[in-house]
Amino acid sequence: MTTMRENAATLRSSAEIRYSDELGRLRAADRDPRPEGWVLSPRAVRRFILGDPALAVSRKFYGDDPLVDRAIVTLMGHQGLMLVGEPGTAKSLLSELLATAISGDSALTIQGAAGTTEDHIRYAWNYALLLAEGPSERALVPSPMYRAMVAGKLVRFEEITRCPPEIQDTLISLLSEKHIMVSELGEGARVHARRGFNVIATANLRDRGVHEMSSALKRRFNFETVRPIRDHAFEVELVLAQVQRELDGAAIGARVEPDVVGLLVTVFQELRAGSTREGTPLKTLDAVMSTAEAVNVVHAAALEATFLGNGRVTPREVANQMQGVLLKDSADDVKRVQHYFDTVVRERGRRDGAWKAFGDAARSLWA
Repeated sequence: MTTMRENAATLRSSAEIRYSDELGRLRAADRDPRPEGWVLSPRAVRRFILGDPALAVSRKFYGDDPLVDRAIVTLMGHQGLMLVGEPGTAKSLLSELLATAISGDSALTIQGAAGTTEDHIRYAWNYALLLAEGPSERALVPSPMYRAMVAGKLVRFEEITRCPPEIQDTLISLLSEKHIMVSELGEGARVHARRGFNVIATANLRDRGVHEMSSALKRRFNFETVRPIRDHAFEVELVLAQVQRELDGAAIGARVEPDVVGLLVTVFQELRAGSTREGTPLKTLDAVMSTAEAVNVVHAAALEATFLGNGRVTPREVANQMQGVLLKDSADDVKRVQHYFDTVVRERGRRDGAWKAFGDAARSLWA
């Protein structure tokens, strides 16, 4: 069981711990009106997510600033917030940041899956106490949704479309009526949501067709689409910053050059978009070509360079680590990647040494 003060060996602390200093500065400087139940004002929530140099608050979400504004406004109202998009577009991160800034607690989370039951959304029972005492508040085991209602906080529902439809539809009455009936405790026993309660759900566009949401449930949410980053220079800068943060946290001194990251980002953007920068059409991959995956590739390449190389990340290390991302979803992806390297990468390699080294390494690995 972890404590609120995880030590330096923790792989990933919650956002309220990682950014506790920033949150403290924002609270101290926050003079704007706050909705009832909110820890910070809407303006301070925005500054927490998008950054404020004057208060030394870092930017944490990159891409669509108006989307953040709309998300904050939605969570002040009666409808829930649904974040949809391709895998790896930081939907869960944005959900965590919003819950942290608004409620001071990002841990009230339901993970959607085929095995998610109604107990995970409403409440369960401690059966030893239930048998010994009968139904009582002491025997009741509240769900994250239940606890969020009692405390007037946000609850996060990850991967909602992975839940069976009958489980998804449990949310319809909760979002409409804002209370949970506890019939076992007697007629009229219910928990009413306090102000500040709302739901942030996420769903991957790749999961369409797994369990489609009903129209009744969709009406209870405002939908916002989180899109991949398209600006090349901006994505390179973001990948470099994220990787450097990971390396600094582990005290790893690998040298990561912007040009090498730029090469990787170009490959990811082209295969993601289905077109090269010269306008040549490509077949897109089934694999996820997100910024988060690019960060994983560069971080793995840096580890390889540090512990198995000379400490400098080259196109070869990047190529070594790319196949774990590009070739894991579909056999057809292998042919599409080979075509990309045999045509686009080979042509660029005739004019650029980095692209040649990259192509040679990749071809020898994927032969």
